[in-house]
Amino acid sequence: MDQDRIVPVLLGLLLASWTIAAAWTIVAARLRQRRADAIQRSGRRLARMVEESPALPLLVRTDGRIEASPRLAQWLGLDSVPQFLSELDSGSKGLRSEALAELTQAVLRTQKTAAPFRMVATPRGSDRSLALRGHLADPQVSPGGAALVWVFDFSDSESELVTLRQEAAQARGDFTALVSLIEAAPMPMWFRRADGTLRLVNSAYVGALGGESAAQVVDSGVELVETVDGLSAAQVALQAAVKGTPIERLVSVTIDNQRRAYRVHDLPLGTEGIAGYAVDVEDLEEMARAFRAFREAQRSMLDQLSAGVAQFDAKRRLTFANRPFQSLFKLSPTSMIDPPAFERLLDAARDMGRVPEVRDFPAWRRERAAWFAANETQEEAWPLADGTHLRIVAQPVPDGGLLLIAEDRTEQLRLSAVRDTLLRTRTATFDSLFESVAVFAPDGRMQLWNRRFATDWGLATDFLDTHPHIEALLGKISPRLRDPNQAKTVGDVVRAATLDRAQTSGRIALADGRVLEFAGVPLPDGNGLLTVLDITASQNAEAALRERNSALEEADAIKTRFLANMSYELRTPLTSIGGFAELLQAGVGGELSEAGGDYVKAIIDSAERLGEQIETILDLSQSEAGLLPLASEDIELMPLVRAVVEERSLRITRAGLSLDLQGSNLMGSIKGDRRRLVRAIGHLVDNAIAATPQGGRILVQVAREKQGGRSVAQIVVSDNGPGMDRESLARALDGLKIGVDGATVERRQGLGLPLARQLIQAHGGTLRLLSEPGQGTAAIVELP
Repeated sequence: MDQDRIVPVLLGLLLASWTIAAAWTIVAARLRQRRADAIQRSGRRLARMVEESPALPLLVRTDGRIEASPRLAQWLGLDSVPQFLSELDSGSKGLRSEALAELTQAVLRTQKTAAPFRMVATPRGSDRSLALRGHLADPQVSPGGAALVWVFDFSDSESELVTLRQEAAQARGDFTALVSLIEAAPMPMWFRRADGTLRLVNSAYVGALGGESAAQVVDSGVELVETVDGLSAAQVALQAAVKGTPIERLVSVTIDNQRRAYRVHDLPLGTEGIAGYAVDVEDLEEMARAFRAFREAQRSMLDQLSAGVAQFDAKRRLTFANRPFQSLFKLSPTSMIDPPAFERLLDAARDMGRVPEVRDFPAWRRERAAWFAANETQEEAWPLADGTHLRIVAQPVPDGGLLLIAEDRTEQLRLSAVRDTLLRTRTATFDSLFESVAVFAPDGRMQLWNRRFATDWGLATDFLDTHPHIEALLGKISPRLRDPNQAKTVGDVVRAATLDRAQTSGRIALADGRVLEFAGVPLPDGNGLLTVLDITASQNAEAALRERNSALEEADAIKTRFLANMSYELRTPLTSIGGFAELLQAGVGGELSEAGGDYVKAIIDSAERLGEQIETILDLSQSEAGLLPLASEDIELMPLVRAVVEERSLRITRAGLSLDLQGSNLMGSIKGDRRRLVRAIGHLVDNAIAATPQGGRILVQVAREKQGGRSVAQIVVSDNGPGMDRESLARALDGLKIGVDGATVERRQGLGLPLARQLIQAHGGTLRLLSEPGQGTAAIVELP
């Protein structure tokens, strides 16, 4: 039993061992496979690294066979890698024969002695430079004593070396030339060490100091520039070195016992030191001072000009504008702090309305900007919208800038237009004068004349167009005079007006019967004016007026006598008629029947009315003749008007009218003729009674008012009658007038209103009528 159990156990153990051994074998095989794969990948990587490396291996065996990368064949210009070293020269490609022979000898020597070698070769037809470094190959690489040659492509390095050699050679030449240039430079130049001490100076430096040699100046450390503001020249140079920026300053240097201005430059050169040089700018500074003085004087002078002047530089930027220019283009003070460019100035001027209105402003602005490149002066007229006329002159300057001149010619053009108008007006005035006019210069030559001058003297226009001398003119005039010797009188008048500056006149008779009156008047411009007037008609009229005046004086005397006679002849019979009628009415001639009494009463009334008419006619006639006598007495105004109204109260009642008298006894008094004022006011009341229909109303108003600082009495007589139209009102104050034939008399209206006006005007007052159809009429009397 025990034995049966052991056998299965042993078989199980054996199977388990085989299983473990198989598993181990599989695991080990997999590990070896992974290691082989890693080695293979590492080999490919190393091969690729060798292939991409800048150095390619060439293995040369002892029998002359070679192993190399295909890339090496490309470097040598071969299609593929040959089998033997001798095949590296194909005749047209590969290494040159000399280089191949040298390489073969070096390889043989290395194979025998293990001595390394180096050489340089250039393939045929290529600019590639190859460096070959050979040594004996490791036995692990080739156990047969092969030689391993590493080939390097150093073409870029070779080019750089060549370039560096050329640059180095050029730098040495430039340095030599620079040293020679510095030595020959007319300005002092020097070089300092990093501590600021002098290391090198040129001949100009030595000459400026009066030293013996450059070495002596450097050894003694004599400085060209003196200490300024407590800093020596070496200290300023050290400041430039610390800051790493050049320092430039203007100092005064004493050279040959003369102080001159020098511009000194200190240039840091890194750790090498500090270079410096000094430029004599005394002449430039003097010229700059003179230029600044000239520019200030010029700008001060330009500010005094009435024309605007602006200067632009080559960059078209405004550099200066005088005050008139700023005023013309309305430039603000802030705009002059940052002066605008030319185009911006035109834009600003357009906004202010200081350039002409144009359709395409950008194109117009470009045309004006082309002035900077013009070869000649440009001139334009700019009419502005506000009526201003500017004359613009653009003058290109040699430095590429522009000088712009703006002149306001508005007043000049206006004066020119006024002058032209005055000249045309003078010519038209001269030609339209009734007088003959001529202007003579101080030398006696005629300057101006009108057409009537030629007509009055009978002169030809062609002759006057020659501007004749006064003597030639007198020669033409003398044959046309009644007395030719009087021509000298005209010449004397012209000479007195031009040379003596005196005004004289004269009169002359022509042969055709005309009479001319002439006068010479000195003019302010030194010329003389000769005026000639044809007074023939006035002479004839004067004679006729003298005759007529005599006739009028005689007629006036006759009229005076007629008025006196008419006053006597009319009043005497009328007085007799009235007296006898009153006697008959009183019964002196016996008792009268009732009808006879009525007749006598009618005779008395008619005599009274006729007497009033006669008084009216006589007063009116005397007033128009200026012979109306007026008394002067103090008259109380209100009682006077009341008496006139009360006298007509019966007529007013009979006409069925009402009368309203307004006023006060405090109206005061006036001076005048009581009888004639009563008559004038009575005529106004009578006209109102006659013009007012039954049931109407008449208003008489007395008042006083202030006019022009004085008190005026006012009497208003108004009615509510039918009124008058404008034409009737215009004829209302007309009285008796002389007819068209000059002999008959026309009566256009009653005599009351004309007489009232005459009487009131004789007292220094006025009478006005106001009327409207259907509104009545008002007569307004104003008395002082």
